Amino acid sequence: MASSWDELTISFSRMSMFPFFDIAHYLVSVMALKRQPGAVAVAWKNPISSWFTAMLHCFGGGILSCLLLAEPPLIFLTNTTNILLASSIWYIVFFCPCDLVSQGYSFLPVQLLAAGMKEVTRTWKIVGGVTHANSHYKNGWIVMIAIGWARGAGGSIITNFELLVKGDWKPQADEWMKMSYPAKVTLLGSIIFTFQHTEHLQISRHDLMFLYTMFLVVTKIIMMTTETPIVPFAPFEATVSRILFGWQQQFLPCEKKSEISTSTTKSTAVSSDKVKKKGSKKTE
Repeated sequence: MASSWDELTISFSRMSMFPFFDIAHYLVSVMALKRQPGAVAVAWKNPISSWFTAMLHCFGGGILSCLLLAEPPLIFLTNTTNILLASSIWYIVFFCPCDLVSQGYSFLPVQLLAAGMKEVTRTWKIVGGVTHANSHYKNGWIVMIAIGWARGAGGSIITNFELLVKGDWKPQADEWMKMSYPAKVTLLGSIIFTFQHTEHLQISRHDLMFLYTMFLVVTKIIMMTTETPIVPFAPFEATVSRILFGWQQQFLPCEKKSEISTSTTKSTAVSSDKVKKKGSKKTE
């Protein structure tokens, strides 16, 4: 007989993302777009361009995963219901009278609720990407990790191409150059779910989905309430970097000492040569 924990995690893993969690994901994505400089002016002057950018923010992960798997990148357009839902969110965010949606979203409890629900959809996207990649490349764990990461955090990556086309791309803001916390935590989740899918990690999927989602939601809420970007991976990254790449720094003091000793011997030799030349001139 299943325990209460198993019943909770199984029910959680079977929860549908449509429509409420999808609405939260679209709302957070479109509001992030609206906060960009000049986004409102672009929406009024060129609504088609603004709508297309909003769709990239909402469905960027699916588009990127399709490109990596050599599938049609516009396959997301086949889901007419989600397209209409995301388009409705885009319309009311940018064109609602008196900007009521943005004013309602400005309340912190609303932002916390929407952000937490968006993090729930991240787990479902990672799991869907890993499973979809496994159907194309059986036990190809590198491909599974890449597709799970792309589907979970691909929106912030593929929008860089949109910024590049508009001429607003900056190298210091590129996800490939400097990975953000969502990209890092999505990559970690993709690795964990890939190991679970290939049975290298002995834990049930529904338990892992529940635990990973709770970690995402709790860290996101803490980051938003404290308004300080916590980096739970910083100690681990520093340790791994020190182990793999920091060993060369141990030899830097020795190299500096050898350089100093070499320079001192050279200066001593030069000074001795000068003294010898002066003595020879005096004898002459």
